[in-house]
Amino acid sequence: MGVWILTSMLTSCQETIVSDDHGMRLSFSQDSVCFDTVFTDMGSATKQVMVYNHNSNAIVIHQVRLQSDAFYINLDGENQVDNLHDIQLNGGDSLFLFIRVRINPNDENSPILVQDTVYFDVNNHTQALPLEAYGQNVVVMRSSQGRTDYTEPLTLTSEKPYLIYDTLVTHANLTIQAGATLYMHNQATIVAHQNVQAIGTLAQPITIQGDRLDRLFDSVPYRVASGQWVGIYLLSGATAGITYHLDYVDILSGNVGLYCQSEDPAMRAQLTLHNARIHNHAKYGIVLINTDAQIANSEISNCASYCLYLAGGEQEIVHSTIASYFGWPHSNLNIHTTSREDVPAVYINTRDYEQVLSHVTICNSIIDGVRSNNLEVDTLPAFNFTGALYNNYLRADSILFDWSHDNVYAQDSDSVFVNTHYMYKEYHYFDFRLDSLSPARGIGHSDGATAFPMDKNGHPRPSQRPDAGCYQWVEN
Repeated sequence: MGVWILTSMLTSCQETIVSDDHGMRLSFSQDSVCFDTVFTDMGSATKQVMVYNHNSNAIVIHQVRLQSDAFYINLDGENQVDNLHDIQLNGGDSLFLFIRVRINPNDENSPILVQDTVYFDVNNHTQALPLEAYGQNVVVMRSSQGRTDYTEPLTLTSEKPYLIYDTLVTHANLTIQAGATLYMHNQATIVAHQNVQAIGTLAQPITIQGDRLDRLFDSVPYRVASGQWVGIYLLSGATAGITYHLDYVDILSGNVGLYCQSEDPAMRAQLTLHNARIHNHAKYGIVLINTDAQIANSEISNCASYCLYLAGGEQEIVHSTIASYFGWPHSNLNIHTTSREDVPAVYINTRDYEQVLSHVTICNSIIDGVRSNNLEVDTLPAFNFTGALYNNYLRADSILFDWSHDNVYAQDSDSVFVNTHYMYKEYHYFDFRLDSLSPARGIGHSDGATAFPMDKNGHPRPSQRPDAGCYQWVEN
């Protein structure tokens, strides 16, 4: 015990040696710091860098410098750059460096590059840590009341992206132009009570997604996390002739993709949804209640509950891919706000007598997912449902009705898609294009190919025996 005390006393009395050796260097946990796109005047997430002294002796950082006012740093608790001088960093020790960026708005519509460098002056030499960020001007739509009601027609253009902060309610026509991007803040919602026209193109799709453009981890962008915003609600009252026309629209990572309901079953709204991608939602992909619809060339995928819920009305689903591989075990990182419910990908509900009769046609489509049965037709009063189900690939129980024929039912060994997993370290993301050996190839009816001769990605379909789903297989 006496030897231990003596050794400790000697150790504690040793002086820290500060070296002025010009060859000594600091080390950083990364060579540079790059921020994902930052909305101007909104501020960014905070990045962290470790500053190490891997030498045996202490070193003095004489000064830390920045050039611009776009970046803000905090070094071990000090956020005033003028105070960052004569900092002693002992041998084998480290400092925390936190960095944020805030970019002032300008007149540019395209993203602007902002660069700077954190300079560390040590022993008569300077070490540099480069900083880089892209700033994007946006049109901010927010209200101190938490809700903005538009009683006049509203048009959202592609000139600048929109940042929707809370609830946007339209009581007149809503138009979204090709190439427009809508970033939805946490709890943001769009509610439309009148006609909606959102017509994108293959070259200029419309994108509606969460507003987090940074990353959960280095290999995990926020866009793969579901439940980042509330959803889009298309609610028609007692008004005849309401139409919703959406073409080349991507609706990503909310709670609900599209929720459509007609208040009066006798005056049902009409939804036309072509070439869309409704993906990665924490509840539902598409809900149609007393709504007539045509859904074609569209991918509806990875929702915690139903990808497609139909309850009353006439719906036609043509050349669409409905795939439910949400969450564990098809993702090796729990990035979702909810767990997957044990429900089929497609559910047709005819039990509610307040609904109109259901007539559903599904052809040349794929219905697939983690369950063995991904299509349920709830027809307790059998006369409440009529339909046609043909030339589809189905991972579902066999449906033995006259209106179901020429379908291919899944086998356990089937390889349907390019990728049904998310491996975050390797960054293999879900890809619902067809595998070269997919049993969904060449099973479609010619009528679907005639009506939709090009697939969602612009590839031509053969007039005879096209592939099922929204993606025609093409050789790489």
